[in-house]
Amino acid sequence: MVLRRSSPQVMWLSGRLWLLACLPGLVLGLAGGGACRLLAKPVSGSVYRAGDVVIGGLFPIHVEAPEPELEFRSKRSNTNCTIFYQRAYRWLQTMIFAVEEVNRNPSLLPGLRLGYLASDSCLVEGTALGAALGMVTGQEDSISGTDCGTTPEVPVIIGDTSSSSSIVVAQTLGVFTLPMVSYFASCTCLSDRRKYPSFFRTVPSDAFQARAMAWLLSRLGWTWVGLLSGDDDYGKYGVQMLLQELRGSGVCVSYSEVIPKVHSQSRISRVVDTIQRSSATVVVVFASPQDAQALLKEVVRQNITDKQWIASEAWITFTSLSVPQNLPSLAGTIGFALRRAPIPGLGDFLTQLRPDGPSPHHDPFLRELWEELFGCSLEAGQGTAQLCSGSEVIVEGESMYADVSQLRGTYNVYKAVYAIAHALHGMLACPPGDLCPNLQHLQPKDIVQYLRGVNFTTHVGDPVHFDQNGDPPASYDIINWHVTPQGGAEFDTVGHFLTSEGSGGQFHLELERVMWGGGSGREVPVSVCSTPCPPGTWKAAQKGRPICCFDCLPCSEGEVSRETGSVECSRCPERFWSSPDHTECIPQQVDFLSLSDSMGIALSVISVVGATLTAATLITFICHRHTPLVRANNSELSFLLLLSLKLCFLCALAFIGQPRPWSCMLRHTLFGISFVLCLSCLLSRTVVVLVAFRSTLPGENLMRYLGPNQQRLGISLCTLVQVLICVLWLSLAPPRPTERGIRGDQGPKILLECAVGSVAGFSLVLGYIGLLASLCLLLAFLARKLPDNFNEAKLITFSMLIFCAVWVSFVPAYVSSPGKYTVAVEIFAILASSYGLLACIFVPKCYIILLRPERNTKKQMMAK
Repeated sequence: MVLRRSSPQVMWLSGRLWLLACLPGLVLGLAGGGACRLLAKPVSGSVYRAGDVVIGGLFPIHVEAPEPELEFRSKRSNTNCTIFYQRAYRWLQTMIFAVEEVNRNPSLLPGLRLGYLASDSCLVEGTALGAALGMVTGQEDSISGTDCGTTPEVPVIIGDTSSSSSIVVAQTLGVFTLPMVSYFASCTCLSDRRKYPSFFRTVPSDAFQARAMAWLLSRLGWTWVGLLSGDDDYGKYGVQMLLQELRGSGVCVSYSEVIPKVHSQSRISRVVDTIQRSSATVVVVFASPQDAQALLKEVVRQNITDKQWIASEAWITFTSLSVPQNLPSLAGTIGFALRRAPIPGLGDFLTQLRPDGPSPHHDPFLRELWEELFGCSLEAGQGTAQLCSGSEVIVEGESMYADVSQLRGTYNVYKAVYAIAHALHGMLACPPGDLCPNLQHLQPKDIVQYLRGVNFTTHVGDPVHFDQNGDPPASYDIINWHVTPQGGAEFDTVGHFLTSEGSGGQFHLELERVMWGGGSGREVPVSVCSTPCPPGTWKAAQKGRPICCFDCLPCSEGEVSRETGSVECSRCPERFWSSPDHTECIPQQVDFLSLSDSMGIALSVISVVGATLTAATLITFICHRHTPLVRANNSELSFLLLLSLKLCFLCALAFIGQPRPWSCMLRHTLFGISFVLCLSCLLSRTVVVLVAFRSTLPGENLMRYLGPNQQRLGISLCTLVQVLICVLWLSLAPPRPTERGIRGDQGPKILLECAVGSVAGFSLVLGYIGLLASLCLLLAFLARKLPDNFNEAKLITFSMLIFCAVWVSFVPAYVSSPGKYTVAVEIFAILASSYGLLACIFVPKCYIILLRPERNTKKQMMAK
């Protein structure tokens, strides 16, 4: 049903003027004297029954009030509120039922009879205030019924339904400490004890509902939601509390719209257009049933079926919304409802009412209920409806009034009556001698005092008490709208939210039982502004947008993020690096030239082959050591040269493998000494040949200084110099293993290498080798034109050219090569120079020895 309130300000103004006229008499009346003269009759109807203590009740039996009198020159005509609200009428009957049940209970209020005075508040602040003041001060007109006469003063009021009306009434009556116990006004603002010192309620504060909603949104990962609120205190304060609870939770609001009280299609359509344009799938509606109905009617008309609706307790069980034609858009709605509890005997009490039956009170609303339920008229000539037959019977569950399957607000009315009854019972139990209240002249402040101490348990085990703000413990059912096989809606309880003293709340949600909206079925819908960033990326906020809207950027090199939705990447520790997908830190790859590398294998094979060829050449020379060719080339030096070449080939193997302290020292010293030994042998042979053929003076016998012993001594001295350099180098600053970070194709690597230790020592080793190679090249060049068949000066010249070319090109290649390739360049230089010496000096000799033995004769050697 749609609530039309075109002039709420005028209604409020009318009520305030009514209050100004009654306020002097109200003060006197509460003080024990005087009377209040009403300037206008209340528009609401009332139901009254006398008692020792009369409990007032405010219920929105109708939801549309008549237009107020704007001239204020005459009494208002006797107009009535319209649009009958069956649910509120059930609440009124529940109050009557509870009062009669208390009166029948001999253990509760013995000797004291409760009465009631229930009025229609028409869901309007001015009407509610007028009805409340009429209860407190007494009305000028008499009330029809079995108990006629002036209405007695009411010391306590149950109501009202709406938070806005309750605020107006509580502000007014709170000045006089007149207590109110509301059953449905849940606005958080009513917990303010400074403004509302005498306000109590059996419905939980919206602060708990907002906390529960925030938990639900966070629990299900809904970080991008829309908020809709009614244009009243209930909606505004409810959304305000929800926003406070969402602060810091990671949930962002896509939009926040207010449902206008004037339910024109143009205004409602503007709100619905906002819902459609937003990418938020989840929509929270914090509004009264009438406002929610006006909004959702337009949602259904526009056939919006892709949203997940979150309902507040005001409309989650509102059956007028869950009709079959609305379910394509609203099926799967989930929300928080007040705790449901059965009330034994209430169903029979509601269905036994008859307009012509015996009743202890006159009920002006029963006629409207009857005519609305059965579509007939109780009096002839009343419109076009046919006359009721008298055989009509109210059946339980067939109308909103007789539906006792969802007793939630009804249960709160029931608890409110019992809370007042227990407060009065506490007064009766006041020990003699204490300062006890006078029940014959009951003061409202006494009821307030005893209401604060109320503590009892209902028939279903619910504890009822009020905290320092007049609020009860929160207890909510989580309701989900299921579609039945017949196409109707079923309110299925899928969870609970309970609070206890000092706790933030206990949540329980059975996700497997929830049927979600938006066509999601059993799968939880997704409502996010940006998809959560996967591991390996981090969230970069989008400029000018909420924090829930972000871009996912990959982590930088060396940084990782291991969780989904990381706000930043973390740096990997030392010696670790990020994996290719930046999800974990992995140990950095240790890089060195190993025997498992293809390059290491190739160089090792080349080194072993060279050593093998050298060994084969040595064996060949040993086997043919008595032949003229071997003897003419100084067989002893040849053997020593081959041994040194073999060491040169084998020293390359020391450069392959993980650098260790012993291997670092071995590789450089072995390399330096073996090459010096090799070059010393070549230098000695070249000097001998050159001196022998350059000695032209008669009687000059220089060869006596170049005998075998002298040659051995010369070779030893040349080698000893290199040995001393190496010993000095190893003693002062030896080569040692070291680590160096380098950039690889897949991130940094740890390069294991041998640091030379002393650059000067390493330079001396290489420089000495270079010196010997240069001398050997020079002398061989000078001897290049000696007889070919006798000496090998030309072969030594070629070998030295190759040797020098290799080592000259080695320097820039060594400096520019990255990582382990520096070691490979050094090995290549060693092998290339060794193969050059072996090929240039010994291959021609082996060719003659093995393939042309006829040339291996003294005659051939002396041919030139």
